[in-house]
Amino acid sequence: MNDEPERPVLHREPQQARSAATLGRVLRAAEEIASTSGLEDMTIAGVAKRANVAVGTIYRRFEDKEQLITALTERMLERREEYVAEQLRTARPSLAGVMHAYAHALLQSFADSGLFPELLRSRGTRSLDRGARTITELHRLLLEAADPYTDQIRRTQPQQALDTAARALLGACFHNSVRPDAATDEADRRRYADELGDMAIAYLLTPDRHHDAET
Repeated sequence: MNDEPERPVLHREPQQARSAATLGRVLRAAEEIASTSGLEDMTIAGVAKRANVAVGTIYRRFEDKEQLITALTERMLERREEYVAEQLRTARPSLAGVMHAYAHALLQSFADSGLFPELLRSRGTRSLDRGARTITELHRLLLEAADPYTDQIRRTQPQQALDTAARALLGACFHNSVRPDAATDEADRRRYADELGDMAIAYLLTPDRHHDAET
């Protein structure tokens, strides 16, 4: 007997390729409308029209708008995890390469849609929990990618220092996404990501102050 609690089913999973393609169109349409008009103005009818499907097609998949928004949140968070993972896989094989790739990937993934902060702010505990899982996964991805280069870190506790750098980059990129004057222009975003990467590397390559005193 399995005593583990059952996880709630967020939506009915597609069984065929055609159904999966339809779901993809529905979620893309929902994201487009929500990004331009906001979540409150997004309607099932509007999503159906944008996706070129019948309203009933959406209701066969989702019970209501809230369930559609939950699925949209899941889709956007999964895309961010996949994007950051891919950027780290192709980073230059060095500590600096990994940290700069991470800063650029994070800033891009948080800034590519103004909808992302709204989803996490307004959807309650479930979305906050899902968002926290994504933050944990993004953190793990950096630690894994940087692990081969921890011998380059000059802090007395390299793993702890890397953890601190990861938290700082995550916080800075999320903060940028909710600022009214966020760096959204491509050139500004690239410059800001370079600066974040430089700061992280400078910290990791600087010996601890108490270590300097001892030596």
